[in-house]
Amino acid sequence: MPTIHPDRRTFIALLGSAAAVVPTVLHAASTPEAPAREGTVSLAGDWRFALDRADVGAADYWFNKTMPSDLKIKLPGILQTQGYGNEITAETQFVAALPRDMRWYLLPQYKAYTEPGNVKVPYLSQPIRHYLGVAWYQRDIEIPEAWAGKRVALSLERTRWRTDVWIGNRMVGTDSSLVAPHDFDLGILKPGMHRLTLRIDNSMQEPVYRPDGHGVSDGEGSTWNGVVGRIELKATSPVWIYDAQVYTDLAKKSAQVRVKIGNLTGKAGSGTLNAGKVSVPVTWAVEGGEAVIDVPMPDAKPWSEFTPILQKLTVVLKGTDADDTRDLTFGMREIKTEGRKILLNGEQLDFRATHDGGGFPLTGYPATDVETWKKILGICKAWGLNAMRFHSWCPPEAAFEAADEIGFYLQPECGMWNNFDPGRKMLGVLNEETEKLLRAYGNHPSFIMLAASNEPAGQYPTQLPEWDLKWRKADPRRLYADGIGRFSPPPGGAGTPYASDFLGTIRGRGPGGWFGGDYEQVMTESTGNADIPCIAHEVGQWCAYPDFGIIEKFSGKGKYAAFPQGIGWGKQAYMVPGNYEIMRDSAEAHGMLSRNKELAHASGRFQVACYKEEIEANLRTPSYSGYHLLDLHDYLGQGGALMGLLDAFWEEKGYVTADEFRQYCNTTVPLVRLKDRVFTSDKMLSAEAELAHFGPKALASVTPIWRIVDAAGKTVQSGSLPKRAAPRGKNLKLGTITADLSKLKSPSAYTLVLELKGTTFRNSWPFWVYPASVDAAVPVGVTVTASWDEAKAELAKGGRVLFLSGKPEKPVPDLALTTVPIFWNRLMNPSRAWMLGLLCDTNHAALGGFPTQANCDWQWVDLLGRTTALNVEALPKSLTPVVQPIDDWNRNLRLAMLFEAKVGEGRLMVTSFDLSEAGLKGHAGAPSLRRSVLDYMASAKFAPATNLTVGELDAWMGGRYWAAPTVITPPAPGDIVDPGQVKPRT
Repeated sequence: MPTIHPDRRTFIALLGSAAAVVPTVLHAASTPEAPAREGTVSLAGDWRFALDRADVGAADYWFNKTMPSDLKIKLPGILQTQGYGNEITAETQFVAALPRDMRWYLLPQYKAYTEPGNVKVPYLSQPIRHYLGVAWYQRDIEIPEAWAGKRVALSLERTRWRTDVWIGNRMVGTDSSLVAPHDFDLGILKPGMHRLTLRIDNSMQEPVYRPDGHGVSDGEGSTWNGVVGRIELKATSPVWIYDAQVYTDLAKKSAQVRVKIGNLTGKAGSGTLNAGKVSVPVTWAVEGGEAVIDVPMPDAKPWSEFTPILQKLTVVLKGTDADDTRDLTFGMREIKTEGRKILLNGEQLDFRATHDGGGFPLTGYPATDVETWKKILGICKAWGLNAMRFHSWCPPEAAFEAADEIGFYLQPECGMWNNFDPGRKMLGVLNEETEKLLRAYGNHPSFIMLAASNEPAGQYPTQLPEWDLKWRKADPRRLYADGIGRFSPPPGGAGTPYASDFLGTIRGRGPGGWFGGDYEQVMTESTGNADIPCIAHEVGQWCAYPDFGIIEKFSGKGKYAAFPQGIGWGKQAYMVPGNYEIMRDSAEAHGMLSRNKELAHASGRFQVACYKEEIEANLRTPSYSGYHLLDLHDYLGQGGALMGLLDAFWEEKGYVTADEFRQYCNTTVPLVRLKDRVFTSDKMLSAEAELAHFGPKALASVTPIWRIVDAAGKTVQSGSLPKRAAPRGKNLKLGTITADLSKLKSPSAYTLVLELKGTTFRNSWPFWVYPASVDAAVPVGVTVTASWDEAKAELAKGGRVLFLSGKPEKPVPDLALTTVPIFWNRLMNPSRAWMLGLLCDTNHAALGGFPTQANCDWQWVDLLGRTTALNVEALPKSLTPVVQPIDDWNRNLRLAMLFEAKVGEGRLMVTSFDLSEAGLKGHAGAPSLRRSVLDYMASAKFAPATNLTVGELDAWMGGRYWAAPTVITPPAPGDIVDPGQVKPRT
């Protein structure tokens, strides 16, 4: 077939409407190209380019045409950040199914964001442009004379989804992997110039994946089209080392290298294989061969998070038509299970991981450089974590290299969150992807676990146990799990072993194990009391209100703690913070924007308190071998889940530090089983102390010491517990802490501190002590009433009134307070939870007798059960509540639990806390809160700044417990499993 060389006009005519738009020059410069590795030729640079919107290029032989040279794109790079693709409109079809009801453009609050030029999507941080379909990339390559007679291979480090490759008019092959490089054997090419053409299709491939999987979804920005990382040509001998995997044996202090030999000569041959100082004879057939070589490693040290010592071997293949070398880096590391324990190098492992969904807001594509991954994983390690779970995706090799070097464990997944069909097509793809993933990254010691899919569906109970058994037998260097969050039952029936090596369990989480409890009973019930290690699935998910200062970070113009490459190879940042801008606009419209920093900080502190309880409950649970945190950093898709302690750029939000978080997320954590956090002064504090210790070695002797510290930091009681040895493990009993609370001043806030003497390991828990007896008398001149008519009459006389607003006649879920913050996000939470904590005015005298920080904490939670917030949207924005519930960022209602106003000559305090005499019973702090409010109202300080009329209050009263709906259809019950609320005190 002759080659066609049309001019640009002719070629554009051939493309018709499929032609690409010439990109504009934007503000940022591209990342410098990575230097070619030794023995390779880099293809980084300008490529000829065209979009193929109608997918006609293959049928029209575009690969056999020289594309116009003035229509170019940079590779490595992606088309969306170089000005190509479609502008975002209200009709853009994003690859996402969560939240399920995404008809946002029909809701009145979003009408302004549907207009051309101002389209902003509320449920994700949208890409700068969107394109699903085919794009063509082409360039000329020169094969040097030195490569004459050699096999030439092309490697595309990371692309998505399907890649077709041609040399001239010859099709080389196709690859559709989401987890590994796309590698192509170009054969033996004559020296000189050749035309290389890539056809890349990033649309949904068959069999169809679930659109929320992180390898395919717009949720975290994974629908880009292009090639990133290394784009290289490499020459080898016609017989070459196709693969080399290292299997270490700690007991024998040896490494076995298993080699696969490729052969395109069409004839059998023989030669030698060398590694270290060992040489063995090898043979190969027409289709290739295999060989094994055992190499002694007498001086090699084991690899772990504490000793990230790497080993290197060079494997050399010599023989007829064979002259190839492969450099191998690996670690001496073994992992296995023993009952409910995971053992790494014979020692018990606690797997403390954060979830990662592949979100790279500046580039869209995942980082392919080791420096960036060292920063990301280093941040995680600084926060006490030792692992990362890649939810339904697999990172590039740079992540594994970084983890190897710093000592960090990885659990990638095979790019799936899928339904397994009766025809077993998806299982077939899973096995193909697993083989590629293991071949690409199998030698990395940090790669200690592999999961088939997040929460699989369909025929997974019968199909995925086959996957477990197949790949454990093929490659026993790591642990396998067929599903995380949803796993296959034992293939032999109840009471028989699971096929998985470990289980990612969903039930053992949430408030049920907090306050000194654990999840052991739930674990026993959910696993059938199986003797298998369990890791808690997606622990946390407690949200905090956003700090809108993050919006500027999306520009790509700043310096970033985790992203030293900035916008990478793009000309502009990939993600646009339209969702944050909608939130900010809403906050401003509701008069909340001026308090943004306060709201973010207060809600963040409540979030931290919940994360602490959840992590500690996991550490107290004997059957747990760790957890997958969701998440250390924010998640930008699925409606926006702002549940990170760090923002989406892996940077601190300002309300918790790594030092504080490491108190309970660390190798060694002192723990207590302290059921109550709110006491009366006639009680004793009693707490069983224990230790979770997973440090580098056992501690021969530890001395636990404890103290109680007041709000000023002064120690008011202290003691010590018996010395003991601390082997590696959990539930190491330390003794019982007891304290006589009658000796403490009340009402006051205190902190119980437990530490190991002479070490940095300490932990602490806040608690509150209130008087056992509180004067309930109402001061002279103050009226307490639940009747608005009575309140109005007293106000007309110039009186002082505490109005007990009571409860709505019917439950109002959209204003009912919860005892934990929003779980994941309100757009997906079937309970419709909206609360993100409380913002308390700590300078207000009404709270002078009720110790509090600006945020909700456990003394407030004790009062929140069965309460409903007051909607004060209809009242003047100048009204600032004393205690304000923090609303969901999608709604931003001004709410109140306690506020004051001047009404004519009278003065009014309104509360939705139940401060009636009946409501005080069973709540240690309630009498003190009521007393504090009444004493303030009786004092000269009671001088409200906001004036309201009786008419305004009359109009407000009827709607104080009403909120307008903000969604079309409530979330589906199966979207998430809400872990529930803090149970009321009994």
